[in-house]
Amino acid sequence: CPDSKGELHEFGSSWRTEDCLDCSCSRNAMQCCTNFATPVGYDQEKCVKIFSKETCTYKVVEKENHSKECPVNAWVG
Repeated sequence: CPDSKGELHEFGSSWRTEDCLDCSCSRNAMQCCTNFATPVGYDQEKCVKIFSKETCTYKVVEKENHSKECPVNAWVG
């Protein structure tokens, strides 16, 4: 299976992309899906979500002070 960069992957293999997608290859198809949850239930006026490609996770922090985390009531993904 060729990925979006043209790299070939063997049938039955799986890998994680630099954009935090989990992909797998079979004889029938190649599939990719996100492996992280996205915060949706938080105060969007006061807070901002920040994505880390190193950990493939979101953190929700205050816009004015990124050292203060905000509570999140709901996640999707």
